[in-house]
Amino acid sequence: MRIGALFLGLFRLLVYTFLLAPLVIVVLASLNAGNFLTFPPQGLSLRWFWTFLENDVFIDAIVYSSILAAGATAVSLVIGTMAALYFVRHAKREAEIVRIGVLLPLILPEILTAIALLFFFYEIGIGTEYKIALFTGHVLMTLPFVFLNVTTSLQGRDDSIELAARTLGASRYTAFRRITLPLIAPGMATGGVFAFIISFDTFGISFILKGSGSAPLPIQLYDYLRFNFTPEAAAVSTVSIILTLVLVTLADLLFSRNSKA
Repeated sequence: MRIGALFLGLFRLLVYTFLLAPLVIVVLASLNAGNFLTFPPQGLSLRWFWTFLENDVFIDAIVYSSILAAGATAVSLVIGTMAALYFVRHAKREAEIVRIGVLLPLILPEILTAIALLFFFYEIGIGTEYKIALFTGHVLMTLPFVFLNVTTSLQGRDDSIELAARTLGASRYTAFRRITLPLIAPGMATGGVFAFIISFDTFGISFILKGSGSAPLPIQLYDYLRFNFTPEAAAVSTVSIILTLVLVTLADLLFSRNSKA
């Protein structure tokens, strides 16, 4: 048993090293004092973070990605919550169809979803100029995460509390707002955090469906690395990593609170 525990611990160490080593390299490369993106760094400096903060292109890309992710998350919260409520409380024979339909963008390769949306919006004459295709793609990619978390919050809950409120004179809206919504709020919050992260960091959907004008941060960073190879790209990536870690930690805290409730 000691040998088995030793091998299990070694395996865990190798997995964590495999997952975290690229992030550590990016962070260290962002502190490079040299003029080129190299590892190990040629001295330590914060100069490239200051360069990044003075680069309006990257700042605009972060703002645009944040707005896009916030909008996609808001729409996904509404649609995903309604789909979860229908799936748990009303769907019977069609329950599996509803579940697969909502989770399909998560099951299919992202590039296939992007190409299908591209063909669809060009076929109906909209194209990618008005950002509708890009926004729709982000909603489709984030919707499964809201649906899964809200569904988990709903399953195992006693519906008789809401029915009791209805029998005491509460309207359907009041019963939902006062009883159901507080019960599923942790799941909605967790799903919203994950949806924001997915939308902020997604590349394939944004690369295929972006139109002219502003571009999300992953696309802007990709275009930058095609012609430049400075540690500024690593500095931008480090900021994105920090934002993602903060949101993941927040989601973990919300999920733990939801599990204890």
